Amino acid sequence: TLLIDVEGKKVGELNGLTVMTLGDYSFGKPVKITARTWLGKKGVLQIERETRMSGPIHNKGVLIITGYLGGTFAGKHSLPLSASLTFEQLYDELEGDSASSTELYALLSSLSGVPLTQSIAVTGSVNQYGIVQPIGGANQKIEGFFSLCKAKGLTGDQGVMIPAPNVSNLMLRQEVLDAVEEGKFHIYAVETIEQGIEVLTGVNSIEVFGKVKKRLALMHEYLKEEKDK
Repeated sequence: TLLIDVEGKKVGELNGLTVMTLGDYSFGKPVKITARTWLGKKGVLQIERETRMSGPIHNKGVLIITGYLGGTFAGKHSLPLSASLTFEQLYDELEGDSASSTELYALLSSLSGVPLTQSIAVTGSVNQYGIVQPIGGANQKIEGFFSLCKAKGLTGDQGVMIPAPNVSNLMLRQEVLDAVEEGKFHIYAVETIEQGIEVLTGVNSIEVFGKVKKRLALMHEYLKEEKDK
């Protein structure tokens, strides 16, 4: 049984989307992505990478996340951060960078303390400047999360957030289109991490990023005090 929430809000937890292939058939599978952050200097540790359960493209995506965090939040000093990321209850080899934006949102939530909605699943890769990039399998991913939400009960708040460039390629089955038209399910298209974090938190990105900077500044001071002892 997959432990996936499709209602409520949580800090450092978010629903990602993967595509599973069985022979000639492929389908979307939701997966919970979690992040923990604490004082340290180890940077971002991706558990699948550390246990050799991920491929080179996914590993590249994790390094890009580190580049984004450093470029955005470490202008005056190094990142005083240790963090861990993982795809919960996923035991197959992980490849691709289509969840890198999802991992980044989870990290930003953990650092800021601002909770993320569990009713919206996310797909999309990200570059070092926070631009959300297109991915493959958007149709299967949207339909996979829709099926899960339908099974658990549609609330009218649920949906999927995708990269804006993927919108023109969508060919969803009629059941999903009808639910969107009736306001029972939603598709959000975003171009940047700032836009995405606002959709997922309902909080202005400037406020969220301000909380991240404040937390990192406190971590920096704590590390400095430890060093001076």
